Amino acid sequence: MLNPLKIISKLFKSENQKELDRISVIVKKINNLEEEIKKLRDEEFPLKTEELKKKINNGQNLDEILPEAFALVREASKRTRNERHFDVQIIGGVVLHEGKISEMRTGEGKTLTITLAAYLNALSGKGVHIVTVNDYLAKRDSIEMGLVYNFLGITSGYINNDQNDLERKKNYNCDITYATNSELGFDYLRDNMKFSTEEMVQREHNFAIVDEIDSCLIDEARTPLIISGAAEDRTNQYLAIDRLVKQLKKEDYDIDEKDKNILLTNTGITNVEKLFSDAGILKNNNFYDPANLTLVHHVNQALRANHLFEKGKDYIVKDGTLKIIDELTGRILEGRRYGDGLHQALEAKEKIDIQAENQTLASITYQNYFKLYSKISGCTGTAATEAQEFFEIYELNVVVIPTNKPMIRKDYNDQIFRTEKEKNIAIINQIKECYENGQPQLVFTSSINKSEIYSDLLKKEKIKHVVLNAKNHANEAEIIANAGKEKSVIITTSISGRGVDIQLGGKKEPDMSQSLDAEKERVKKLGGLFVIGTERMESRRVDNQARGRSGRQGDEGCSIFFVSLEDDLMRIFGSESMNNILEKLGLKDGESIDHPWINKALERAQQKVEARNFDIRKTLIKFDNVLNDQRHVIFSQRKDAMNSDNIFEYSNDFLNEIINECIRLKFKKKIDVKNSEFENKIKGLFGKNINNEKLKEIALKSDEDLKKEITNQFNLSRNDRIKEIGENQAKEIEKRIFLQSIDINWKSHIQYLEQLRQVIGLRSYGQRDPLVEYKKEAFELFEALLDKLKVDFVTLLLNLKVIKQVQEKTNFAQNISDDPKCLLMQKKGEKISRNDRCEATGKKYKNCCGAL
Repeated sequence: MLNPLKIISKLFKSENQKELDRISVIVKKINNLEEEIKKLRDEEFPLKTEELKKKINNGQNLDEILPEAFALVREASKRTRNERHFDVQIIGGVVLHEGKISEMRTGEGKTLTITLAAYLNALSGKGVHIVTVNDYLAKRDSIEMGLVYNFLGITSGYINNDQNDLERKKNYNCDITYATNSELGFDYLRDNMKFSTEEMVQREHNFAIVDEIDSCLIDEARTPLIISGAAEDRTNQYLAIDRLVKQLKKEDYDIDEKDKNILLTNTGITNVEKLFSDAGILKNNNFYDPANLTLVHHVNQALRANHLFEKGKDYIVKDGTLKIIDELTGRILEGRRYGDGLHQALEAKEKIDIQAENQTLASITYQNYFKLYSKISGCTGTAATEAQEFFEIYELNVVVIPTNKPMIRKDYNDQIFRTEKEKNIAIINQIKECYENGQPQLVFTSSINKSEIYSDLLKKEKIKHVVLNAKNHANEAEIIANAGKEKSVIITTSISGRGVDIQLGGKKEPDMSQSLDAEKERVKKLGGLFVIGTERMESRRVDNQARGRSGRQGDEGCSIFFVSLEDDLMRIFGSESMNNILEKLGLKDGESIDHPWINKALERAQQKVEARNFDIRKTLIKFDNVLNDQRHVIFSQRKDAMNSDNIFEYSNDFLNEIINECIRLKFKKKIDVKNSEFENKIKGLFGKNINNEKLKEIALKSDEDLKKEITNQFNLSRNDRIKEIGENQAKEIEKRIFLQSIDINWKSHIQYLEQLRQVIGLRSYGQRDPLVEYKKEAFELFEALLDKLKVDFVTLLLNLKVIKQVQEKTNFAQNISDDPKCLLMQKKGEKISRNDRCEATGKKYKNCCGAL
């Protein structure tokens, strides 16, 4: 009898299958062009590229020229790399071009697939960014795929951490640029702190193809990109607080492992007050007195550092510095530091040099950075489980691409034990059995500490192996590429080696292909690569990524996960009655079980964590969207001013707004004679150029005369500068001051919003929505920021005087290129102290002209 479900599935195709059917029509068109393209001589390919560019300039859209463009890339790849795109790769290329996510299994050739959509979209001349998971892959893919691009007559480049601005600009100006998500984001932020368009390295954000898109836009989405500057040094304070916090007992605090938070109990607060009062740190003998707010914050961070962050799991100490470990990839996050004093608290805990605390100068989340692009797409082996999040946050649909050859990997059921000790014995026995047979193994662990535990256990068994973790990640690609060799045993953290193809028999080199083919056959007979998971991770997708390292291109392979009730996932998120279930099922010590109940409990635990992490990311983007809207206003205003040929128009508009405000305050003064806002505003504007007599005189003027008075004073100051240095240099000075006024005020605004974010959650106790409250207050702060920006700018221009150097007979244009700071205030041949008063505004030099 026919299965009714099969009949229904034939009648009603899935949305995914409908997409594949639609794209297969396009694939046929591409395949029909293959014979024609084959006849082209090598030198004709760049000419074909020029033809396609002309078609675009004449109004044809990219979809119309797609078949010919893809056929050209396929033939170019075949001639330069001896790799012809499979039909499934062509499907993947179409999906990427259409701004969707292409889910392709590991080993299906995502790197080559990307070249299709990259070439087609590069023809518009607006640039394509291809996002990789690390610097190594950005460089490798740019060079290797560059053979295809260069053959077609287009340019490719890459961005790496060690490049200067000149190299970066050159590579961003290529048709196709490979870079990591962090390099792209940081370059965007840095560009918006530059003082001229020529200094900026990026061009427009046209099209981004994100390789391993789930890693980039989901795993790393909770960590915002932050550019920081040094703040006040509080080294002694961190050390003292760490020393005192270490004296607290277990009953003094409650740990919440789920939310990675720690709270003082009532007993704890009493003990903190006693300890800190005795040490002379606490003010007014009350821990929660407003005078101790900073102390409360640092005590909480010290508690988190000592009891929630684990060396070898969350961070390592290397060469005397504390480095963060990515919780999912196990890689060191070079140059990254925990914010808000947490990094310093960890340094104090580890008794290493405490680096000065930083303050945020600019920040953006990955979500909002990638929303800058006109079009975005990506590929990964595991996106379907996060399809809802991709659509909700990025409006990206996922299309699952079939494999080129049938998947024959054996995925064994989980082996579940009661204790970690029993589980570890079973894991070592499994590794030992495979090792003796010669089958290559890739063993996945959740942290550096765990990887070293298994390494020690294998050493006792005299099993030769390699440990790949944050301590030796420099050789990651080479180690992973050879994971398919006979008798290879690699212990690694989480998803190391993404983007690196594991071939059975080892990495293929042109000069030794025959011997490798023989070894590949031997390894295939042994069962292929065996992936062993030492515990279930927080996300099903991450487990699938581990599994996906085996069974590429129809290769043999196996995978298995070992789980114990003492694993973090099961302990924190699993069912409390799990142990009772196992006892009812009659599980004895040392035995494992494979039961649907347990598998469902595991899946429920993972779903809990996935849902929780999704909520965290959704909350993060809701809050960051508030800042993002403001960021767009500030950055666009800054860019407009930077590109303006007549900055005087900006200054004049701001001046008129401020004059209208002065007139409003003057009217307010008539109603309430005690109100001093008008006098304060005028004093602030004119600085030391006004005395009490002059102030009284101005207050008596009509609105029209008041306007003339301020405008004349402003123009007098500007005309003096033009007379001394010329109109062009006077404009340059005004532009520079405006841009730096924006930067200084924006930096302070970010600090305010960060502090607001930290305390806004408390509003929920008053039955108020923290997000609504945050939006309201952030808007008010932003209005105040825009007002302050205008006032600061106009005040500086009203009081700015050019003082020429006497000793050195150089003209102003030379001075401005050498040291613009010295133009605003000069002492004759003397060094300027940062605490000297600026003659222009009366402020300290470091807070005024010296800041410029």
